[in-house]
Amino acid sequence: MAQPQQSAVRNRLLAALAPEDFSRLAAQLEPVPLPLHAVLIAPQQPIAQAYFVEEGIVSLVADTCEGRIEVGLTGREGFIGVPIVLGAQTTPQTAIVQASGEALRIAAGALEDALDASASLRRVLGRYVQSLLVQVGQTVYANADLTVEARLARWILMIHDRLEQDELPLTHEVLSKMLGVRRPTVTTATHLLEGAGMIRARRGRITVVDREKLEDLAGAIYGPAGGA
Repeated sequence: MAQPQQSAVRNRLLAALAPEDFSRLAAQLEPVPLPLHAVLIAPQQPIAQAYFVEEGIVSLVADTCEGRIEVGLTGREGFIGVPIVLGAQTTPQTAIVQASGEALRIAAGALEDALDASASLRRVLGRYVQSLLVQVGQTVYANADLTVEARLARWILMIHDRLEQDELPLTHEVLSKMLGVRRPTVTTATHLLEGAGMIRARRGRITVVDREKLEDLAGAIYGPAGGA
């Protein structure tokens, strides 16, 4: 299998690495598909691989007494397997594919070895860890303080950033997990955004019509670590 070339990778973290750091990883990177709804990391199970997303979206999902709720998401700006950088072997969260795509996969042990050998690699991946922590924190704040409509606008913007297309594969089931609400609440919020000319909703699809209006509704909570 040919090694990936840094000039050809679509993952922004890998593209941003110093050439010598990319070389540490290149021989171990394996291109893999990301099928819809595939679980990449299961809760409380040893993390065997990390995934540098090339295309698609992976959600970080927390299990609560009321069901599952999405607490963060990753596209080509980041990677799945953050606990590896932090020296942990498991996580209570599930990493599940919400929009199909592709990734470059590396064994956890190989990534740990590269991190031990390079402080500059650890700094780059550490900055992504920080941005993800900010994103998760902003999600907690949004869930506590914003209306359902504003939270929906924020998630749509975050998906829009990462897929880089106006038509988004968002079902009401996915949206209910994102927002931590029941489907009828999602339906009402979607109708309100559609009536305001922000989106167009069809079965299993949401099309962004007016991004500026979505940003106005989401407000400042969208900004830090929201975009890709």
